[in-house]
Amino acid sequence: METWRLVTTWNAPPAFNLGLDEALLESLGAPVTVRLYSWKPGALSLGYFQRRADVPAAADARAVVRRFTGGGAIHHQRELTFSIAADAEHPLYRGPIAESYVRVHAALARALADFGVTAELRGERALASERADTGMCFHKSSPLDLVWNERKGVGSAQRRSKGRVLHHGSIKLGTTPLEGDIATLEHVAPGLEPHGFAPALREAIEAHFGVRLVADVPDALERGRAKELAVRFGSREFLERR
Repeated sequence: METWRLVTTWNAPPAFNLGLDEALLESLGAPVTVRLYSWKPGALSLGYFQRRADVPAAADARAVVRRFTGGGAIHHQRELTFSIAADAEHPLYRGPIAESYVRVHAALARALADFGVTAELRGERALASERADTGMCFHKSSPLDLVWNERKGVGSAQRRSKGRVLHHGSIKLGTTPLEGDIATLEHVAPGLEPHGFAPALREAIEAHFGVRLVADVPDALERGRAKELAVRFGSREFLERR
């Protein structure tokens, strides 16, 4: 049975959260690392290619950062955020990119099922959560997105760089005024916190991929690199560069 690392960082600063994910992306040859985390303060992350002016919600967010992955803006509050980093040749990420999304989302759907939520890939259906001109991730969907109640409930993205892949995403436990009518777990588990959903996700990943997750912490090199990168993610130049 393959062993993967499990790193949890609850209530971490926004820029550090992105810095640590990118540090894990850079760690070529490292074991597969699953990370579960949350944000303090809650922050709006812009997609790498977005302009701040095209996301009206940015004016109302307590903190704004820019991700190193594409897609729409996400309000990181009332959610469990996850990432899975591995070498590109690992079976998890080998082959077409779309197939890797299907693999990851199947594990997430398994965890959601533990709470009575039937999550499925969107496919070609139209969603009630679609909104025009907001720039928000959960207001625009693709066929590979996980949905329930005819709304999008998981937003995720990948970055592939130098033989390494990181897939990260947001599982919505509840909504916020910036995201509105989207799919969440609020109707089945009111007030659910990220650390309350984490055990179900851990068990689902282990069962779906046939692996064992072993609790670990970022090593000194990863922590140091995350702090270096956090300076960029929090800088005005990086935020306003587009």
